Amino acid sequence: MINHNGLECILLENDLLQILVPKTLGPRILSLSFRRGENLLAELPDFVVDHPDGKQYHFYGGHRLWLTPEDPLLSYGLDDRTVDITQTDSGLLVRKAVEDETGIEKSILIDLDPLQPRLTLTHTLTNRNRVAVEFAPWTISQFRTDGMAIIPQSGTPTGLLPNRLLSLWSYTDIVCPHLRLGNQFVFLHAQQQPPFKIGFPNPRSWLAYWLEGVLFVKKGSFDPQGHYPDNGCSSECYCNQQFLELETLGPLAQIEPGATVTHMEIWQLYPDLPLPENEHIMQRIVKEIGLE
Repeated sequence: MINHNGLECILLENDLLQILVPKTLGPRILSLSFRRGENLLAELPDFVVDHPDGKQYHFYGGHRLWLTPEDPLLSYGLDDRTVDITQTDSGLLVRKAVEDETGIEKSILIDLDPLQPRLTLTHTLTNRNRVAVEFAPWTISQFRTDGMAIIPQSGTPTGLLPNRLLSLWSYTDIVCPHLRLGNQFVFLHAQQQPPFKIGFPNPRSWLAYWLEGVLFVKKGSFDPQGHYPDNGCSSECYCNQQFLELETLGPLAQIEPGATVTHMEIWQLYPDLPLPENEHIMQRIVKEIGLE
């Protein structure tokens, strides 16, 4: 057992990676690092926002499972309570009891590759209400700032028809000096700035964040027939002065009582890579590591 920012955590590791999963809140991952390396994820032990019912939501940082469409009460289901953690052959199953706010049971199955810096996360929502509800899984990874997010753009030719869409939030400044739009990638420097968010349908399925020589890549999934929230977004990126978020979303689904929906992500870390400060460098990296 390891203490992390005052929280008791279980250590999951192989010869390359170390992951910390808290016992008293979640389901979450609070720390992700190479062995003897720095935590890539944001640490926010004191960051809170007010709930509509007067309670406070503690962010804590790390990786979490939410519900979309975003709702000030339902999405922010309080998660600072003990979770059930079960060891599996290759990792941990972290399960949260049914949320009072939503009637939804949440779990994350964390599978760590024994030989590679690679994780597979299976996020599950189970409807414990007596009536059907419509939600989608929304998985959010918070990172330390000072790095750069890389957002892939669709390269599929469509003739005379459009092939790229972007959703912009009301607070998003599209002339932000930290944003650079390219034909193949969008780059966002995670430096001090007012809140910024961008989202898009992502047929390439991956998002990346470069920080201190490490490239973190998360792959979600994309259903071209799926009905996604936020004007069709399957991937989103949010940034403020304290953290940057890479987010993937599942398609909205009517979840019957007792039924479940799942959303899988694959995480891969690549050390010793240069800052992808332009499209030429990023395209070379994409080819080297085998991203589509």
